[in-house]
Amino acid sequence: MTNFSFESLNEAFLTHKATVGVMGLGYVGLPLVKALGDKGFTVIGFDVDQMRVAALKEGTSYIKSFPQETLQHLLNERRFEATHNPKDLARMDAILICVPTPLTRNREPDMSYVIATAETILPHLRSGQLIVLESTTYPGTTQELVIPILERGDLKAGKDFFVAYSPEREDPGNPQYATSTIPKVVGADDPISRTLAISLYKQIVPKVIEVSSASTAEAVKLTENIFRCINIAMVNELKVIYSEMGIDIWEVIDAAKTKPFGFMPFYPGPGLGGHCIPIDPFYLTWKAREYGVSTRFIELAGEINTAMPDYVINQLREALDMKFGKALSGSRILLVGMAYKKNVDDIRESPSLAIFEALHTKRAHVDYYDPFVPMVHKSREHPVINGKTSISWTKESLDSYDAVLICTDHDNIDYEFLLTHSKLVIDTRNATQRVEGLKEKVVKA
Repeated sequence: MTNFSFESLNEAFLTHKATVGVMGLGYVGLPLVKALGDKGFTVIGFDVDQMRVAALKEGTSYIKSFPQETLQHLLNERRFEATHNPKDLARMDAILICVPTPLTRNREPDMSYVIATAETILPHLRSGQLIVLESTTYPGTTQELVIPILERGDLKAGKDFFVAYSPEREDPGNPQYATSTIPKVVGADDPISRTLAISLYKQIVPKVIEVSSASTAEAVKLTENIFRCINIAMVNELKVIYSEMGIDIWEVIDAAKTKPFGFMPFYPGPGLGGHCIPIDPFYLTWKAREYGVSTRFIELAGEINTAMPDYVINQLREALDMKFGKALSGSRILLVGMAYKKNVDDIRESPSLAIFEALHTKRAHVDYYDPFVPMVHKSREHPVINGKTSISWTKESLDSYDAVLICTDHDNIDYEFLLTHSKLVIDTRNATQRVEGLKEKVVKA
């Protein structure tokens, strides 16, 4: 055990002389590396994926939100190194954990990545280190799961090493916000841990919001995403209702949002995607059972959003039948957009995956086009899509499909070209609204 001085560690954070580790070099970890590196911190990125580490060492970024130029600059300035060697964890003054927290097949929290990360840290944990969990999780994870693992040795949390929770708030594809411009919530269960975490994060974000405990900070993140999940479910349900009435939900929302108070616009779609909104609400649902409390709003919202891919496919089936007298089976269908949201390369939990597989199961011939996703490298839940590649964007290829289904409204897609050279377009994102004419080809779903 080495001697620890709160003052020296705090000073290292304030003067940017600390070495900060980031565990998990994905869509959350790499933008955090950029934010730290841009402020002059020495950053060590750790990942168990040796291919990721090798790519970063060679100066190759595999995530759009972590530009190649940024990586090259940090490497040239010797402010960043990537490693898969756990021994390097001992060199870090702070370790920020950014690993996945998915659901199991039974829709219960899969904490295997968090557990494995804590167990990886344990043999190399030293006195005076700050450990911060950023992965989205249920209230109580830091106190009930992470700290007990880290305390299996001789060191005690809040005395020898320090633990806090600060939820990630990434919004991939949003040019208005980056890690370094979004306020950070920080919670810890002892004052020293809280003070140290606040000192560190104040160096890289414009504002830090202090809350009383790690559990409170964990609940903040879930609340943010549950709010979005429920409101998206509401407009998805309204979409179905208004469609039956011959009313355009998009026109309704555009008019409603002109009210300067009491209304916040949310938009329907083919289902929920990304690592947050489709998953995080069920972390609270699971934890609430421990207290004998039901989560009816959350579960109903989940049911509505989960049903959207089937609704979209049914709209496609009806449109094919009415326009061409064709069945779904044997039809050639093109999905436009494999990413879960516009202008990103992230396909995690994308509704496009479920729609693709469902159409394939119904014996349609399915392809996709996505300028951000040239190939689907791996999809554990939808293996039929593995290895599929984006088609060429030509009038000949578009004309070869019976219907085009817009799942993701990327900005760099020419929707006028799409409508001109397609026979039928099912638009789940209102992407074709600005195209003049050709509306007879469009079915909104």
